[in-house]
Order: sequence, then C-alpha cells, then structure tokens
Amino acid sequence: MNKRRKWSIILIVVLILIAAALWAGNYMLKKYHVENVYVDGNLHYSDDEIKAMIMGGVLGDNSLYLSYKYKNWEAKNIPFIDAITVENLSPETIKITVYEKALAGFIKYLDAFMYFDKDGYLIENSSVRTAGIPQITGLSFSYAVLGQPLPVEDERVFGDILTITKLLKKYELSADKIQFENGNVVLHFGEVRIALGNERSRLENKIMNLPEFMKNLAGKNGVLHMETYDETHGNYVFKPTE
Repeated sequence: MNKRRKWSIILIVVLILIAAALWAGNYMLKKYHVENVYVDGNLHYSDDEIKAMIMGGVLGDNSLYLSYKYKNWEAKNIPFIDAITVENLSPETIKITVYEKALAGFIKYLDAFMYFDKDGYLIENSSVRTAGIPQITGLSFSYAVLGQPLPVEDERVFGDILTITKLLKKYELSADKIQFENGNVVLHFGEVRIALGNERSRLENKIMNLPEFMKNLAGKNGVLHMETYDETHGNYVFKPTE
C-alpha cells in the first residue's frame, strides 16, 4: 500500500469518526433537551430563580449533563441553600430538589435581617425578609457576628424557639414574630397576639388549639390570653386593643 493510499484511508476513517461523533452529539442534545422542570424544596427563592442558577451556561438545558453535574453538588456562596440535586424523570423532564439551610428564626440587627439555625448560629445576613421565618424579639445580646452563635444570656432559649417553630409547622401555623418577655412567650399573627405564658410543658396543648381560635380572630386586633385557663368562663380570654 502506497503512502498516498494509506493517508486516504486514515482521512476517511477520521472523517467517519468525526461524523459519528457529531451525529451522536446532536442526538444527545436533542434527546436530552429539557422541556419540563419541576422545582421542590425552595422557600427563599422562586422556581425561576432556581432554574436560572442551575440551568445557565453551556449544556444548561441538557438533562443528562445536569443530573451528572449536580449529583453530589454542594452550594457555595448561595445564601440559604446547602445543596441542590437534579434528577432525570425522563430525557426531557428534570426535577430540581433544593436543600435549604435549617433556619429557626431571625433577628433585626443594624437594619439587616440576620438568620440563625436551631443552635443559635448566625448563618445568613440579608436585606430581604423571608416569608415563613419568624422574627425573634426579646433576646438580650450585645453583638452579632455571622458564623458565630448569638451571644444570648441563656442559650436554652434556642431550644424553646425550635420547639415552638416545630409546633407551629406541625399545626400549619405561620407566626410573624415570636416574642420572649421575662420568660413568657407571645406569638404575633398580624394584629393578633397570643400570650402563651411560661409553662413550656403545656405549649403543645395550647398551640394545637390555635388553628381553630385563629379562625374566630381573623381581622381582629388584640391579645388572646392563654397563660392560664379561665375556669369561670371555661375558655381563654381575648382582650381587644382599645
């Protein structure tokens, strides 16, 4: 075989391989082109914001590539998010699951919203208030530093906050504010305040009744006193704000 014929064969083989690669690449792009996207687990960001984070750049609309890229992906420098995964439901459909940092509440400090976890560690500083996360007031501290625990006088308060937020979630309630006042707990739902008192052992018994009570208190302004049970009237007393 002369040299020219040999190089001709090599060129033909190379062209065939290139053509095959282009065909395979085009096939993969078309077959795994994302048409439907489901987003789950996101609270702080909208579906569109999550899609923009995940599906930007080269091959950002390829389901096969996305599922591989985000298989064991940890979020870095994205407020409120620990991790995100992408699952292929079909070649053209993906499910994006967002794993958010577990936030117990936030404090207002220096005109910012500072969010902390169940142990009191400050994990985010934001100029935007996030719906569904209660403001915590009545805590005594002299400074607040991201990445460090909030230096309150009694760290047991974080256990109380976690207990209350879990109970509110359990009974499908969303308080605007949880106020601590000399050991007493007051929940704020708009213009309605729920004074729960300081008996931690009876918190669930009180909170479990709130969904029904709140139906009757809609649009009102005042305090529902649940510190003690009123034996005379057989219920808790609501005092409207004058």
